[in-house]
Amino acid sequence: MINEEHNKYLKNFENKTLMVVLLTAVTMVVEIIFGLGTKSMALLADGIHMGSHVLAIGMSWVAYIFLRKASKQKSYTGDPQKILSLSGYSSGIILLLFAFVILWEAVQRIVQPHEIIYNEAIIVAIIGLVINIISAILLHHDQEHSDHNIKAAYLHVLADALTSLSAIAGLIIAMVWDVPFIDSIAAIISAIVIIKWSVGLLRNTGKSLLDIK
Repeated sequence: MINEEHNKYLKNFENKTLMVVLLTAVTMVVEIIFGLGTKSMALLADGIHMGSHVLAIGMSWVAYIFLRKASKQKSYTGDPQKILSLSGYSSGIILLLFAFVILWEAVQRIVQPHEIIYNEAIIVAIIGLVINIISAILLHHDQEHSDHNIKAAYLHVLADALTSLSAIAGLIIAMVWDVPFIDSIAAIISAIVIIKWSVGLLRNTGKSLLDIK
């Protein structure tokens, strides 16, 4: 069984991940709607990426619930870190898949450009960035008290902050210099960085699952 102190730790992160899931879900819907409405690829990419966070961070939340409830059972003798690492590994796969979706959509938008409604897109992207900052504060943790599950959730939030920043920068540059394709270039750069982060997450959680030092 898991001791009471560790159980409180699990409950703490369970509550934090739930709050982030709810914040992210609302932001996702808003960004996708406005991304489609304003024709901004970077904003739409940010909304799609938010969708991956709803799923991945939701998975992290469920992992904490499962582990906390399992810890109350005397028959449970498993390694808690295995469950949390498995959740983190699954989140890494989701992060990687959605990064490739963003890449594909951005390339398609370069080939077939659309007119962008800049002002509305920039405002919504800024709102998304603010939500990401709030989520990052909620999920911030001390390294010595962390696990792969919360690290994965935190990484998803940081990745989304990156796409929000790139969306804002891309939209502003595209609007000022009248080069709409910059919006898609910003989405591509974000996707490449996210792929790098997700590969690192998969490597670390994979080592934990396989007991590799």
